[in-house]
Amino acid sequence: MPSIFNYGSEKLTVSLAIKIGKREVKGVLNEDTKDRISASQQAVQQIVDEGRTVYGVNTGFGILANTAISKADAATLQYKILQSHSVGVGDPIPIEVAKLMLITKVQSLAKGFSGVQLSTLERIIWHIENDIIPVVPEKGSVGASGDLAPLAHLFLPLIGLGECYYKGVRTQTSSVLNELNITPIQLGPKEGLALINGTQFILSFAVKAVQRMQNCLDAADIIGAMSLEALSGTKAPFDERLHDLRPFNGNKLVAQRLRTLLKDSEIMQSHIDCGRVQDPYSLRCMPQVHGASRNAWLHLKELTEIELNSVTDNPIILGADDTISGGNFHGQPLALPLDYCCFAAAEIGNISDRRCYLLLEGKWGLPMLLMKDVGLNSGFMIPQYTTAALVSENKTLCFPSSADSIPTSLGQEDHVSMGSISGRKLNRVLDNLEYILAIELLSACQAIEFRRPLKSSALLEFAHDYVREFVSFAEEDRIFAEDINKVTELIKDFSFVEKVNSFALENNIVLDN
Repeated sequence: MPSIFNYGSEKLTVSLAIKIGKREVKGVLNEDTKDRISASQQAVQQIVDEGRTVYGVNTGFGILANTAISKADAATLQYKILQSHSVGVGDPIPIEVAKLMLITKVQSLAKGFSGVQLSTLERIIWHIENDIIPVVPEKGSVGASGDLAPLAHLFLPLIGLGECYYKGVRTQTSSVLNELNITPIQLGPKEGLALINGTQFILSFAVKAVQRMQNCLDAADIIGAMSLEALSGTKAPFDERLHDLRPFNGNKLVAQRLRTLLKDSEIMQSHIDCGRVQDPYSLRCMPQVHGASRNAWLHLKELTEIELNSVTDNPIILGADDTISGGNFHGQPLALPLDYCCFAAAEIGNISDRRCYLLLEGKWGLPMLLMKDVGLNSGFMIPQYTTAALVSENKTLCFPSSADSIPTSLGQEDHVSMGSISGRKLNRVLDNLEYILAIELLSACQAIEFRRPLKSSALLEFAHDYVREFVSFAEEDRIFAEDINKVTELIKDFSFVEKVNSFALENNIVLDN
């Protein structure tokens, strides 16, 4: 039986949001939360009944905020806003991200400041629990008045429109509801606006990026340590005393991880008096480079978890006579750290590519191109072309989306965050980074075998052997794309890092203090 999370009452974390999406945790509304939701909805109804003017309840939207809407048309207005704002284009976002949008929207609305009906939230939860996930186009949000277009598409199924994934197939919502004998809901006053105002598109891409980037950072430390071993590098630059003199948290953590990963290595011990004074920066400066990216990741994680527990609707309903129209829907608080993490993730790929290059040079006892018979064979020369191409592509993706702003709504919305683009772009950088790390891992596994019969540390030998379950040592050229794809999958599905972490735990090795 999955454990329970109480929407609106408990703190939602990145990990919990992902577990709810995977149905490892069940999200529910407890009685106190239901009472808050109902009280907020009753306050909105009182506003309508008394004819008081409140933005989005009985007025138009955006530049039409001064256009009055009659009591009779208040509900129709909410239906129309979902229709009119469904203008997204491009490919659908991943189903997992669309599901996270539903989860994060429930958390925000369940705080009880948005005036939605309890039945509306219960229907959204029904979609989550039954994996009937709306189809949401990837483009169309400027990340300011909330993610208007993607959120409108996300909630079209509530009123029987749009498309959703049902039993894994993209299907018209009307067909799904007919098959299940379920009727669309009737939106009440303000509900349509509450559904489309918010940062849940940006936020859900941030949640995925936090999870994926942590995995890449952990993998980069392990793989970097394997490359250092293969290149007869020294662990002296990871000395704790050195990093206490410049005590950035990320630097200290990476240095500690590298010390642990290299502990009791025969390879390391074999060249301790080799006379080599310094290693190249891509080996020596891993704590500084990987660590700086970890600091950026931590900042994004902290801000993402604030946003996961925030109300990003507008207006906010504090009571029937107390509403505030503000800008909590503006995506800037996430847009900036998402862009920052674009640079941070790209830099992990950049330094990884440099290590791939070092492994090919034929120095420090390794054969050139990591193969004995080169000339007839190209060895591992061409996989590094791929890392070079991916690193270059990531550089082009590092222009900060949040540096741009284009006015919308006839100037009413005159500064926007473009955070939706920041979130999508970061995940594209991470796509490339996973390939880059996989190619370094392939190369490091190949190189380390030229150090035999010497062994590395227990952790790195385990990592090497795990990869060898899927890809063998290359005696001669073959279709390396097949190897790359196999190892990339070990990075993408987190199994490489998870297996190494499990081995460490089983053997009482502390990787992260």
